[in-house]
Amino acid sequence: MANIPGRANHMRIPKRPHLKLETGIWKEGIQFIAGVDEVGRGAWAGPVAAAAVVLPHRRPRWLRRRLGEVQDSKKLSSRKRDLLSELISTVATSVSVGFANPEEVDSLGLMAATRAAMSRAVSGLDVSPQYLLVDAVDLHLELKMSQESMYFGDSISLSIAAASIVAKVYRDRLMCELAKQYPGYGFSAHKGYGTREHRAAIMRLTPTPVHRRSFRPLAALLRSPRPMV
Repeated sequence: MANIPGRANHMRIPKRPHLKLETGIWKEGIQFIAGVDEVGRGAWAGPVAAAAVVLPHRRPRWLRRRLGEVQDSKKLSSRKRDLLSELISTVATSVSVGFANPEEVDSLGLMAATRAAMSRAVSGLDVSPQYLLVDAVDLHLELKMSQESMYFGDSISLSIAAASIVAKVYRDRLMCELAKQYPGYGFSAHKGYGTREHRAAIMRLTPTPVHRRSFRPLAALLRSPRPMV
């Protein structure tokens, strides 16, 4: 099947993500559509995480009811994300998470590392997707399959919104584990993002191996003679 560009180009941002894009593609005989999203691009520490979610195509009305609370992960509380992530894993045909570690972010660049994480998430699915719906990133060079990328995809497509929740929950849990490995940096609170507390911890303790050394706030610190943790 050839790529069909622009399905979402003329859509307004809805109050809730929906299945209009997925339903249109399902009607063409395509069964496995993966929604793909990432989290952690702007963080100073930790990996970029991406998730791919394939929702079942046979019962869209049931799916809308079961996942009626699913939306952009940034609009949800931590507790609600945890509950919905478990529900998505139960309802979905397949769920997969992929990562790009801080060294890859530094060596490849942020966007290339993001595409790598997304590609790994898609490749880890238990089924072979026939179409991708991707939030704001073009994966044509990495994945030779029909796909569409769109801005605000996690507010438009239920599949992408589900992926945004799964990716956020997995990465947050990983950052809480890193907080135990590297105490004093507050990873469990800010999840590696550039808060005032995080900056103060870096200045006090120096960067760790899980910090992204190419990021501007850290690059200046690395030019100092202080040893890395």
